[in-house]
Amino acid sequence: MTHVPNTFRPLHDGWTVTAVDPGSVPAGLLDDAPVPAMVPGEIHVDLYRARIIDDPFDGDNEAAQQWIGDTSWRYETTFQWEPGSTDRHDLVALGLDTLATVELNGRVLGETENMHRSYRFDARGALRPGENTLSVTFAPPVPASQARAEQFGALPRVNHHEYNQLRKMACSFGWDWGIDVAGAGIWRPIGLDSWSGVRVAAVRPLVGVDDGDGVLSVHVDIERDGTTTAAVPVEVVVSAPDGQPAVRATGTVPAGRTSVVIETRVPQARLWWPVGHGDQPLYGVEVRAGEAAWSGRVGFRTVDVDTSPDEGGAGFTLRVNGEPVLVRGVNWIPDHAFLTEIDRQRYRARLDDALEANCNLVRVWGGGIYESDDFYDLADERGLLVWQDFAFACAAYSEEAAMRAEIEAEARENITRLTPHPSLVVWNGNNENTWGSVDWGWQQQLAGRGWGDWYYRTLLPTLLAELDPTRFYSPASPYSFGDYRHPNDERYGTMHIWDVWNRVDYTVYRDYRSRFVSEFGFQAPPAWSTLARVVHDEPLTPFGPQMLVHQKANLGNQKLERGWQGHLPDPATIEDWHWTTQLNQAQAVRFGVEHFRSLTPHNTGTILWQLNDNWPVVSWAAVDFDGHRKPLWHALRASYAPRLATFQPRPSEAAIAAAWEGAEPEADRTALVLVNDTAEPFAGSFTLTRRTFAGEVLAETSMPVSIPARGTASVLLPEEIANFTDPAAEVVVATTGDAAGFAPAFWNAAEVVAQSLDPKPVTAQAVRRAGGYAVTITATSYVRDLFCHVDRVDPEARVDRGMVTLLPGESVTFDVTSAVDVDPSEFADTVRSANDLLMYAGEKR
Repeated sequence: MTHVPNTFRPLHDGWTVTAVDPGSVPAGLLDDAPVPAMVPGEIHVDLYRARIIDDPFDGDNEAAQQWIGDTSWRYETTFQWEPGSTDRHDLVALGLDTLATVELNGRVLGETENMHRSYRFDARGALRPGENTLSVTFAPPVPASQARAEQFGALPRVNHHEYNQLRKMACSFGWDWGIDVAGAGIWRPIGLDSWSGVRVAAVRPLVGVDDGDGVLSVHVDIERDGTTTAAVPVEVVVSAPDGQPAVRATGTVPAGRTSVVIETRVPQARLWWPVGHGDQPLYGVEVRAGEAAWSGRVGFRTVDVDTSPDEGGAGFTLRVNGEPVLVRGVNWIPDHAFLTEIDRQRYRARLDDALEANCNLVRVWGGGIYESDDFYDLADERGLLVWQDFAFACAAYSEEAAMRAEIEAEARENITRLTPHPSLVVWNGNNENTWGSVDWGWQQQLAGRGWGDWYYRTLLPTLLAELDPTRFYSPASPYSFGDYRHPNDERYGTMHIWDVWNRVDYTVYRDYRSRFVSEFGFQAPPAWSTLARVVHDEPLTPFGPQMLVHQKANLGNQKLERGWQGHLPDPATIEDWHWTTQLNQAQAVRFGVEHFRSLTPHNTGTILWQLNDNWPVVSWAAVDFDGHRKPLWHALRASYAPRLATFQPRPSEAAIAAAWEGAEPEADRTALVLVNDTAEPFAGSFTLTRRTFAGEVLAETSMPVSIPARGTASVLLPEEIANFTDPAAEVVVATTGDAAGFAPAFWNAAEVVAQSLDPKPVTAQAVRRAGGYAVTITATSYVRDLFCHVDRVDPEARVDRGMVTLLPGESVTFDVTSAVDVDPSEFADTVRSANDLLMYAGEKR
């Protein structure tokens, strides 16, 4: 949110909401009585809290509740006010969603057009001593967007609403993972700001580093109350996180002016680093202008991205403090369809999900919002880098004057608001709009009209150059950083890969040698308990009506079925379908991540689509709406480990010699590729064994390896290891010492569906322990991808690990956190593996 001064009085009590045009409301649903409302809040949540509607996420309620987005709603409250001693009284709305008319005591203070910005209205002429009535009336977003498309001309977009006609969160209108709940509400604080003299209008603390010193340029904007034009003294105080003496600097806003820049240096400042590269010291910054004040935190660091040409095209190398960062990222969508339900605790949980999956970057996707300060504060503290999209996604946007003005105001406010956060390293102009302008057949519908390119290539870079030149700006994602290059060319810049999932098998990931992948992913259902609490089809099937309400992707469940072909056997039951699709999602992403990371430094990063969900749904998420970490999350944690060992196809010297000039040589051998994304070099040896699933060692060798810090090594496997006698019944394993940080790597020469795996390869023992249960699994044969579906016993249960592969005789203990009192064997019974899918392969039960 925009900085809230101590002169701000929230007006959050006593609100009600009524339908302005009850003709759109189903008969008998609302009476004449106003509905109690929460502020900040949203209309769907208010109606559900009053039990006027059922849970919007449950069953097929989404369709039955579409009338809410077709209805105009008026929020109203009364409050007491007395003039007091201050000269200015402003009504400040930090977030109105979206087309709103604001009235105070019947007087219109203003109208709003944009949920992504705040509004400030002079309330002096409307306030009166005693009781005051404040009302905010919202136009219905769905018909309003449709009316604008009819009036001004529809513009190309995805999905079924004209969401690109409004400056409203795009995914509130529904997405290929999101529920359609376009509504209205006062979604951020609203209140009176009563002040005299001056107020701090904005602060932009821009950081740099010079010869070890932290350099801080504090840009301070003020507003005077109209009674004076006198000069205003300004003081800046920078406090160190380690108790060192504070650094002070002063300046003056000259008479008749409204801004000043105060420069200060922090001697030998401790640098802020992303996770895995160093610590995250945060320095307090306090600004005082007259009696007004502002406070925040900064971290001293530098940021740049190298997109210069090289022999492979042009890369995308993010550098912090001059050090390259290999990005292991996830895409972020709003963590709840109803934004006011996201609190700091929920942000903390999701960002910890990212951190504990070995991620170092979160991309805030452009179809959502500019998140609350809690999100960025938590990222600052954790060393999670943030890539922030401007709010444009998968559509053309009008370049007419009214839209330009709103977008400039929105961008100015959010650039300014986010400048203190060291985690924010990349601003991105749009999501897929530039790509869409080339490949999605827009030109005929546009008929010569602008589609938004002026924002991405002119307005936004101009504003960043003015307000915050310390961060990197990319006009789009994907983007190739050249006027005559296709925007989604694997040789240049950033790339989105969506033929995998939509059209081709996930093994096609290996056909790509992308420089940086900013979107890719694969779908699966959420945890069983999450799915079952909202889908009530009898019997439960992949194509039941309520199941399909919770599958928003085009032909999504058909693609799930096609996706496991050739990898896993056809499931025999709905429970097997659930496990098969979750397992296939995890295996697909693991396959892709390990391939791309094996291309380091040619490839410098991946950003998985997606970390989280905004409602219970079949989706690409690693963590479902209820906070359950899907098998994908555990596979991601392993494949995003700082040190990774993976088997990959590579060309032999003979294949390289035989390749024609400019052609890729045939990858005729298998190599052990080692990625060391740590500050310490590695020197040691790996033991390679080829063995039967029963545990018999058929071949064994030791290979010395040396890997530089932040580097890679690749070693071709000797023939006695690589030449399988029976590909269906053998596996190659690479191991090194536990302290080295490399998990064992497994090379399966055949897919699960073609392997001779024992369908009952483990024994299980479960016992109670403090805070839950311990489930110990011991392998009697080679077992792939063990996972404990603990939520089937207790929806609140959590488990510490998953996607574990064991050799015969090895054991693993799953630590289950749960408060329920059950027979421990119930948790043991939830353990599944890839092997057990073969038990009833091809049967229907």
